[in-house]
Amino acid sequence: MKKKFSTYWVGSKKPRKQVKYRANAPLHIKHGMLSTNLNKDLRKKHGRRSFPIRKGDSVKIMNGEFKGRTGKVDRVNTKKLMVAIEGMQRSKKDGSKVNVYFNTSKLQIQSLNLDDKKRIESLNKEKKETKTENKPMEKKNAPQKK
Repeated sequence: MKKKFSTYWVGSKKPRKQVKYRANAPLHIKHGMLSTNLNKDLRKKHGRRSFPIRKGDSVKIMNGEFKGRTGKVDRVNTKKLMVAIEGMQRSKKDGSKVNVYFNTSKLQIQSLNLDDKKRIESLNKEKKETKTENKPMEKKNAPQKK
């Protein structure tokens, strides 16, 4: 039986294959697809360009009808890969209000919600890895200059 999702898939130029990969991916991989770029201050502070979005993060909308507005993330829909933000609503014809869902590529994280210990650990782990990669390796068994 053929699997719906291949873990060996590297990439494709074909849009239909890209859409299929995103649609059939398991939730733990889709969570990584919900990454959003950080603002300049957070990039310097954490040494990362982007980070997966979570409920409680403060974000700025970069494109569309609500461009330039900021708000806290209210809901994260991992299945549809969309995010709802507090205060960003549309009114329907009958007068009721509905949340507007945004693609994470149109958002920028202004401040991170650091209530979760695992999230803090993942940020710190990233910092440690980048620091150790930047250090020059000492050569062992190299002839000593006199």
